[in-house]
Amino acid sequence: MVIGDRYVLDDLPLGQGGMGAVYAGHDRHLDRRVAVKFLRLVTGPDEEMKRRFLREARILARLEHPGAPVLYDFGTFDHRLFQVMQFIAGVTVADLLSEHGPLPVPWAAAIAAQACAVLAAAHALSIYHRDLKPTNLMLCPDGSVKVLDFGLAMLRESDSTTQQFTRVGQIVGTPAYMAPEQIQSGVVDPRSDLYALGCVIHEMLTGEQLFTGPTEYAVFERQVKERPPAVGGVPAELNRLIQDLLEKDPERRPSGAEVLYERLQPFAVDLPMLPGFLNPPSVPSPGRMYARMVGRVLA
Repeated sequence: MVIGDRYVLDDLPLGQGGMGAVYAGHDRHLDRRVAVKFLRLVTGPDEEMKRRFLREARILARLEHPGAPVLYDFGTFDHRLFQVMQFIAGVTVADLLSEHGPLPVPWAAAIAAQACAVLAAAHALSIYHRDLKPTNLMLCPDGSVKVLDFGLAMLRESDSTTQQFTRVGQIVGTPAYMAPEQIQSGVVDPRSDLYALGCVIHEMLTGEQLFTGPTEYAVFERQVKERPPAVGGVPAELNRLIQDLLEKDPERRPSGAEVLYERLQPFAVDLPMLPGFLNPPSVPSPGRMYARMVGRVLA
């Protein structure tokens, strides 16, 4: 399939979700690999879905950070909206856990810290992800992490106005990673994303989802009422940090992504190799070279 006499798409999608399908493709004009996300076909008009898809594009266009995909283009093809984004090679944290099992503490901390850096940039723009989970975190061969899928993100335009496209009574998000306040009232703030990241950290260290159940409502009940179990075999201070992230009252969680980033720093050291997922040290990484020097500025 060719879109706009420019983007040549592969036959099979890379993946599919609630919003639509993502295809790998080639931009013939600029001779580069791209990812093209189509809004899924819906029966009848669904203006909310269209607004959400457009909102995601606008958020990606506004959010400039190495840990977020770059939006190249946006348009309509065959009456379907599409986004053209940077093609990212790597594996999701969900796939990493499926193949590797529980991650070493340094890697769990490093992945979470990189996600914090992206969240700090997003929260500074009053963008709340609302759907942070292992399938939306991608580990690249150079060890960098990308935060994906801002399809459910909320954008606060001012102190009093929030773009809200959720139907009354509809709970938006993935139950296993939703903060209690998101479940109970639909109200989110930066600390709601930190709760989700706490669920992800717990899962990275144990290899299992924190709260599960036979139905979504059973999971909701556990998220709202149940204290998370401690993680075995990790430093006590890291367990305290996870418990702080998973506080039911958002006021008791770390105050922001920058604070969480600093608390994760002591654990993200001496990272072991992850054979099969990372390039060997002999492969040059311009991204790491650049980041290493930036890290020295005003250190």
